[in-house]
Amino acid sequence: MEQSGQYRPYLSWIESQQNAMRDMVHAWAEINSWSRNPDGLARMVDAVETEFTALRGTSERLNLLVHSLPETLEIEDAPRLGDALRIRKRPGAPVRVFLCCHMDTVYPPDHPFQGVSLIDGNTLRGPGVADAKGGIVVMLKALEALELSPWAENVGWEVLVNPDEEIGSPGSGMLLKEAATRHHVGLVFEPCFPDGSIVGPRKGSGNFTVMARGRAAHAGREPHLGRNAVSGVAWFVVLLNAFAASQKGITVNVGYIEGGGPVNVVPDKAECRFNVRVNSRENLLLIEDYFTRVIATVSLVEGISLEKHGFFQRQPKPLDSSWQWLLEAVVECGSALGLDLQWRESGGACDGNNLNAEGLPTVDSLGVRGGDLHSPSEYVLLHSLAERAKLAALFLMKLASGEIVVPPARTS
Repeated sequence: MEQSGQYRPYLSWIESQQNAMRDMVHAWAEINSWSRNPDGLARMVDAVETEFTALRGTSERLNLLVHSLPETLEIEDAPRLGDALRIRKRPGAPVRVFLCCHMDTVYPPDHPFQGVSLIDGNTLRGPGVADAKGGIVVMLKALEALELSPWAENVGWEVLVNPDEEIGSPGSGMLLKEAATRHHVGLVFEPCFPDGSIVGPRKGSGNFTVMARGRAAHAGREPHLGRNAVSGVAWFVVLLNAFAASQKGITVNVGYIEGGGPVNVVPDKAECRFNVRVNSRENLLLIEDYFTRVIATVSLVEGISLEKHGFFQRQPKPLDSSWQWLLEAVVECGSALGLDLQWRESGGACDGNNLNAEGLPTVDSLGVRGGDLHSPSEYVLLHSLAERAKLAALFLMKLASGEIVVPPARTS
């Protein structure tokens, strides 16, 4: 393992922090920080802010307002977003880096998966250990190593730890948009793949609801006077799935259908909620055009009307030259650490999609190795805490020392 001689003392310091990193992940995972649990998120932001004081940056908590409301977020819950934590240091430096990771998880307080357990010497299981509390720890230790180094003064950085990524960043999305305009590089600490591979392109993601309205009638005596809203939704779903199956790079998941009541009544209301993933801007426009056409097709039935709500919360993140240089620089840092990093496409979307859509070159899988995300088996491979912190730290130190140079298009 080569480790680039001049950086070795600071990388070795990270290795000495392995047990502290493990303990931090364990403690944070025991805090329930479900996206809609403001009390738990408040405890989590307290814990994170305490640890980040070691960086001696300027810290502030930001009350979030909902700027965009995805269909998965109920209106009555919208005002109850947790606070975001933002920490800045040297904002006037010639090269500025934005680092981001989320503290919210998908596990409500009444979910059975609450405990943290050591499965073996290298595997810790618990809610959010990989997605993404382990990533926050990696981000912290990478910045601590940078601050110990003699090159730190050459780089300014801003950290955002947000409480709403798992529900589409409806409040912090505006903070991401603003941050993209004042930085040259974006680093997001979502988990990498279990084998250490990093994410290259990401699909965009949108959540939608289709409401169907028909006409109620007696199912036995006057069925011909009714217009079945459930059948309208079913027809829409069949057509939508068939279209998605015929297109490369588009996937649809219908996750919820509701409608009707007593079976002797022709139902006049129904709805379905679904998620769409697209790999390109062209496919995004294609599926939105299809929505219009299929709704018109179903609505040709007299008395049936469909109404679509929702939007794409995350734009697609295709691989292009505007940020491929950054991906290659991270891979080269991995090589210096003895890591054979590969990158591959992911259907998952994250805040990296938002940053890339605003023109900020971003690598968004610098977090830990782990797996079984969003399930009661979620785990982190503990050795990856130091491994990924060294990777991010080496990139930051090379950027600060001038060994990695940001392309001129991003330095204006």
